Amino acid sequence: MTTSTLLVFQNPLLPKPTRPAHSSIAGVQKGAASACIVCARSQDDDYHATIKALNSKGRFPRKSLGQHYMLNSEINDQLAAAAAVQEGDIVLEIGPGTGSLTNVLLNAGATVLAIEKDQHMVGLVRERFASIDQLKVLQEDFVKCHIRSHMLSLFERRKSSSGFAKVVANIPFNISTDVIKQLLPMGDIFSEVVLLLQEETALRLVEPSLRTSEYRPINIFVNFYSEPEYKFKVPRTNFFPQPKVDAAVVTFKLKQATDYPAVTSTKSFFSMVSSAFNGKRKMLRKSLQHLCTSLEIEKALGDVGLPATAAADYKFPITLPSTEYTLFMEHNLISYGSRQWFS
Repeated sequence: MTTSTLLVFQNPLLPKPTRPAHSSIAGVQKGAASACIVCARSQDDDYHATIKALNSKGRFPRKSLGQHYMLNSEINDQLAAAAAVQEGDIVLEIGPGTGSLTNVLLNAGATVLAIEKDQHMVGLVRERFASIDQLKVLQEDFVKCHIRSHMLSLFERRKSSSGFAKVVANIPFNISTDVIKQLLPMGDIFSEVVLLLQEETALRLVEPSLRTSEYRPINIFVNFYSEPEYKFKVPRTNFFPQPKVDAAVVTFKLKQATDYPAVTSTKSFFSMVSSAFNGKRKMLRKSLQHLCTSLEIEKALGDVGLPATAAADYKFPITLPSTEYTLFMEHNLISYGSRQWFS
C-alpha cells in the first residue's frame, strides 16, 4: 500500500459529506424541489465507495488537475435530476473521476460520453463499467478536444431521434470558464448544460444585471448564449479533498441561433465587448476609438435614449445601465465594426 493510500484512510481531517444547502436566490427553491431520480443501483456511490475506488488504484487526488471527488450520492442524484435525465438521453460528462455520477446517469437510462484527462481514472471507469454498452470513455483534455465531432459521431452511432444532448458534470473549478465558453455556443448540439461550479462563480454567472466592478465579459457571453439558473448550494464538506470554497449547481438552458441577440456578427460583437472591458476605466469614446468615431458612439447612444454627451460621461461598463449597454452594443457600431473587419 502506497503512502498516499495510507493518507486516505488515516487522515483525521477527511470530511464527512453533508446535505446540499439551498440558497435564498429567487427560483432556487423551485429547482431544489425537483424530484430526484430514483433508480435501483447495482453499486452505491458514497463516502466509503469513493475512498475505496481511489485506494483500489493507489490514487490520491491531483491538485494540478483540480480533482475534488464527490462523497455524497444524493448530490449526484440531484445533478441528474436538474437536467431531467431519462431513458434514451445522450449525456456528456466531463471528468467522471471514480464514476459515481456516471453510475447515476447510466442507471437513469442515458448513453454517456465521458471525457477524462487522468489516465488512471479512465482505466478505473472503463473497468468498472466494462459490461455496459451505453458508456464511452475518452482520455482527453476537454478544453482541447473536438467535442462537436465526438458528439456528432455518437449521435450517428446511437441514431438519436431527439437531435440534442445534455451536459451533466462536476468539473474542476479551474477550468470552469473554459468549459462554459466551449459549451454554451453549441445550442445546436446541447439543449441544457448542468455544472457543479465554485459558488462564487455560480452566483456571478446567473446575475444578468450586475453594475459593479465584478461585471465581466463572461456575463455578457453567458446571457447571449443561454438562460442560466442557480439551483442549489453544495457545501465544501461533500468533497474529497475538501476545497477552500463551497460549490453550487447551475443550469444553462442553451439558446438556438435564432434566439441570439440580433447582431450583425458575433465575432465583432464580442471583440467590441472585450475592447470596452479592457478600457473600463476610460471613456467610451476612448476605449472604442479604434473601432469608430466619437460621433458614431454618440449617435448610437442617442438612438437608445441616452444623451449624446453620455459617451463622455459614462465609464464602461460599471456606470452604463446593463439594458442600455446591450442595446448600445447591438446597435450600428456592430455593423460598423463588421464592415471594417470583413469588407
